Amino acid sequence: MGTIRIKRIYEPAASTDGERVLVDRIWPRGVSKDAAKLDLWLKEIAPTTSLRKWFGHDPSRFDEFRKRYRDELGANTEAVAELRRIAARGDVTLLYAAHDEHVNHAVILANYIKKSRHST
Repeated sequence: MGTIRIKRIYEPAASTDGERVLVDRIWPRGVSKDAAKLDLWLKEIAPTTSLRKWFGHDPSRFDEFRKRYRDELGANTEAVAELRRIAARGDVTLLYAAHDEHVNHAVILANYIKKSRHST
């Protein structure tokens, strides 16, 4: 089992990233596909459009967003299983475009995958 990291997609790729997986539903502005150096774009694991719009990156909604997104992940078995398989192979970096490195779905997703692999 490798390490799961999160990183803004605007940061340069590093040799320590392992597999680079974009976990946003929408392609990030200003990033070319070559510059992204992705191994996979797993948009199906991102929050639904309605949840993302409701959240609006408002820190006061983050606790409720976390709950709702975890509920979505619980129902999204295929995408979660795919990310678990990737993490089982080795190091993985979840890439996201949000500005706030603490208040975003990638933080929730990384914790969800880390906890779920210990409970299986």
